[in-house]
Amino acid sequence: MVEQSIYPQDQKMVITTDQVSFFYGLTQALFGISLLIPAQQVTALIGPSGCGKSTFLRCLNRMNDTIPHSRVEGEILINLKDIYAPGTDVVELRKEVGMVFQKSNPFPKSIFDNVAYGPRIHGEKNPKRLAEIVEQSLQQAAIWDEVKDRLQANAMGLSGGQQQRLCIARALAVGPKILLMDEPASALDPKATMRIEDLIGELRTNYTIVIVTHNMQQAARVSDYTAFFYEGRLIECDATTRIFTNPRQKQTEDYITGRFG
Repeated sequence: MVEQSIYPQDQKMVITTDQVSFFYGLTQALFGISLLIPAQQVTALIGPSGCGKSTFLRCLNRMNDTIPHSRVEGEILINLKDIYAPGTDVVELRKEVGMVFQKSNPFPKSIFDNVAYGPRIHGEKNPKRLAEIVEQSLQQAAIWDEVKDRLQANAMGLSGGQQQRLCIARALAVGPKILLMDEPASALDPKATMRIEDLIGELRTNYTIVIVTHNMQQAARVSDYTAFFYEGRLIECDATTRIFTNPRQKQTEDYITGRFG
């Protein structure tokens, strides 16, 4: 288990993973990952391609359930509830734990209907309430001013950066407590990337955020804590400033300084 001592004594932990291993059929992708993820902080997962960071991220809202012949071992607690316990309502879990993917994936619908989709699925039918949720979510995602006069326009007409912020708004619309972000800016230009990074900084006051990034400078800019993965193992987790200035493990130092990766 990552040492509790790296966190302030009064820091609440939202996610606790204990000896989590993951298998794609006979291939083991994660080996005994034990990690604490604190509330209303940004935790970055870094490491070379194929190291297991995205697989681990997808374990946190059971997105890997859709992969045939895959299985998870160990325990993942979110707010002290075992999310792999029999009888877990996966739809409710994904309402609490939202996800933003590497490639923006708006639905071929209007901007309004993209954001209203989740609340409608969860039973919200009141038009006034839906309009409030859509406006609030688009404001939180820092895109309201750009789209408020064309909510009925097709979302596919937005720029790449706008589409990604729309997808963040769509994730926020169902009221999650946790936001998982899998390389959310990797397909964007520098200006759009900066908008996403600024947005992460604003959202951290209300959400617990876990972000996978291949960009170490981005991890240093946006995160409070950083976990370094290598070959399916968690090598080290610590405050981001310490990981990038004084890591405890030589493997971490070698990766940070560009000796491999």
